[in-house]
Amino acid sequence: MRQRLPQWLRSTAPKAPQLAVMGRQLAAAGINTVCQSARCPNIGECFGSGNATFMIMGSACTRDCRFCAIDHATPQPLDPDEPQRIALAARALKLRHVVVTSVTRDDLPDGGAGHFAATVRAVRELLPESGVEVLVPDFGGNVESLRTVLDARPAVFGHNVETVPRLYPLVRPQADYTRSLMVLRTAGEIAPRVIPKSGFMVGLGEMGVEVTGLLADLRDAGVSAVTIGQYLQPTREHLPVAEYITPEAFSRLEEQAKRAGFRHVLSGPLVRSSYHAAELVES
Repeated sequence: MRQRLPQWLRSTAPKAPQLAVMGRQLAAAGINTVCQSARCPNIGECFGSGNATFMIMGSACTRDCRFCAIDHATPQPLDPDEPQRIALAARALKLRHVVVTSVTRDDLPDGGAGHFAATVRAVRELLPESGVEVLVPDFGGNVESLRTVLDARPAVFGHNVETVPRLYPLVRPQADYTRSLMVLRTAGEIAPRVIPKSGFMVGLGEMGVEVTGLLADLRDAGVSAVTIGQYLQPTREHLPVAEYITPEAFSRLEEQAKRAGFRHVLSGPLVRSSYHAAELVES
């Protein structure tokens, strides 16, 4: 039986009238957003304020993480026009901080790194004053793929660890915690000026000492920006919520992360990787 949402999760921002309009506009332009595909609880707030997190390389993922609502299916070929469409959409929305993520594409030799780089360059060409943040998969640990993305000079390089290492076989069985840390560490070594960012969920059954260890591992990997949010079960087929974490506990996690040495921290029940992304890195 699914647990009832606590009051602090029911008091979400209402869906703005602009949500449906913006959704149709993005669909007409052939643009996917993680806001829609991952059933983000903040979609009303973000679409209502004219913000979106672009999701490139299709809407089908080659991995089947048990927390994620994005479709697991055979992906379509890459669309070479997508980078330019993303850039045009970002310009139309007048975004000052553009966040680009993707499905995981293990079927591609470079994991889609070249497509990421093309998108970053297209956005930077049309919006030279805007920052570009990427949230990338692990590329199978391929260092050349990381270099390809970083050579396009994003301002923020994000890769999420999602949960503590003990829960990886349950939550994301096709991923590897050590490999994710390597991706983050290597990104900082390749591009020292980039802001390394990661995020994880709580409420999946992790223990406090495991969260402490995860934060220490991220700092050791050079990560300076971290997001911490509540896991919410997207459908009955996904993992159930083990625990709803209180807003007070999220405040304590934020203080813990700051004491651990993170420069940028956002922690709260509805926090997601790209939520208030510009404000986070400017704080």
